[in-house]
This record gives sequence, structure tokens and C-alpha cells, in this order.
Amino acid sequence: MNKVLWASLALIAGTGALAEPTLERGEYLVEGPAGCGNCHTPIGPDGPVLSMNQAGRLVEQTPGFTAIAPNITPGGRVSDWTDEEFVRAIREGLTPGGSRVIGPPMPVALYSRLSDDDVMSIVLYLRSLPAVDNDPGESVYNIPLPPAYGPPVGTVAHPEEGVTVAYGEYLAGPVAHCIECHSPMGPNGPDWVNQLGAGGFEFHGPWGTSVSSNLTPHPDDGIAAWTDDELKAMIVKGVRPDGSPMLPPMGYAYYSRMTEADLDAIILYLRQLPEQPSPS
Repeated sequence: MNKVLWASLALIAGTGALAEPTLERGEYLVEGPAGCGNCHTPIGPDGPVLSMNQAGRLVEQTPGFTAIAPNITPGGRVSDWTDEEFVRAIREGLTPGGSRVIGPPMPVALYSRLSDDDVMSIVLYLRSLPAVDNDPGESVYNIPLPPAYGPPVGTVAHPEEGVTVAYGEYLAGPVAHCIECHSPMGPNGPDWVNQLGAGGFEFHGPWGTSVSSNLTPHPDDGIAAWTDDELKAMIVKGVRPDGSPMLPPMGYAYYSRMTEADLDAIILYLRQLPEQPSPS
């Protein structure tokens, strides 16, 4: 492990024990539940262009912004960043020196809760990817962005892994950001206070318009009527219980790589959410 990485770990962990990232964990997160390539890997007519894994692409165009996910392989701008700067960009949405705020759809508010171990595992894995020479351009925002998303992120302990509500909340939140897309938008972003998991977030793309589903156990609008196996098929295969396909942009190809235990933990967490009707 290089000196820069060790120095970064020391800065992140403060005076406590060093974080212990692993390449294997980073690969699992990036190519699995975190689904980084769902935004950062170019899409061709046959799906993700795997030879350009994480090399950046146009993600979304709205009247308010044009969002372009940067090239996060060693061939992109991140090659000049220290590991600590890379971590700060992920968890705080600030580029080196705080010169630029990363705007939506990057779920910075959730990524701020990634554990030290996991965020450094992600960086370690991204550093190991083949360098791809690709410049997808810069995002343009016609909406105001905050100077920062919050105070600097200090040490974040890694949660105890297992089929528990607490670990399911970590996976569905900071890791896979399910609650980012499956909560309706309020004036300051997803409304996690009043409508957590209630769905109703609209996505516009070549497929048309898709609306995120209600993930709460509401008896009519939510997941109460679906079995765990049916929910798993929807998450990892994009197939509804009646056999009809679901629409993008949900990263089924990435979620299909999740372990059975992690899927079980997420479903356990969703089952105990407060019941919410879908937004009218």
C-alpha cells in the first residue's frame, strides 16, 4: 500500500485506528450495490461500454442542469488527486481545494455517511482500474448550488454487517442510495423527513419517463403485497411480479451482484419503514 494511501487513511481516521480498506470490498461496492458505473460508465446501443468502465458520460439534461459524470479512472482528472481529496469529493461533494461543488445527481448527503473503510476501499479499487483516456466534459448548472453540503466529514465507523435493519439502512442509504431515488423531491432535495421511501421521483431519458416506486410497506401503494422473492427479482432483474419489465435508470446489472445477505438486509429495512402513500 503506497505512502499516499497510508497518509490519507491517517488523516481520515484522525487519532484513532487506521481504516482497513480492501480491494475486494471496493470492487464489490463499485461494481455491485454502489453501482458507480450506472452514472460513470458510458452507455452504448448494447448497454454499458465495459472497455470504458468508469470513464464518464452525460448522465442527465434538464432545464436546470446538464450533469456529466467525470472520468474516475486513473486516466481522468482524479489521477492528480490525493486519496484524501478523492474521499472528500465523494463524501463532501467538494473538488480539491474546495474550488467546485459537485451538483446533482451525485447523492452527497448519503455518501457523507459512507464508512472510512468503505470509502477508502472504493478509492483503492478505482485506482486499480485501467486508465481510460476520455474527457466527457463538464457539468453545467443553471440552478444555485450550496457552497458546501455540510461541515467536513470526520471519522465514520463501519457498521456491523449482517441481516439487520441497521445494516440494511446503511446499504439502502449511503451505499446503494435507494432512498435518494425512491423519495419524492422537496424544495431542498429528496424529502426524507416526511415522505421517506414514498417514491414519485421522475426520471426522463431515451426510454421516456419512469417514476420511482413506493418502497414503504403501504398496503395499497407500497411493497406490502410482494414477497421477499418478488422484491429481489425487481431489484436484481428489473422484473415485476406480473413479469413485465421495469424501466431505467435503476442499476439492475449492478444490484444483481449483491450477496443474498445484503439483499435480505435491505428488504428487512424496507419492511419496517413507516407506511407512506405515494405522492399524488
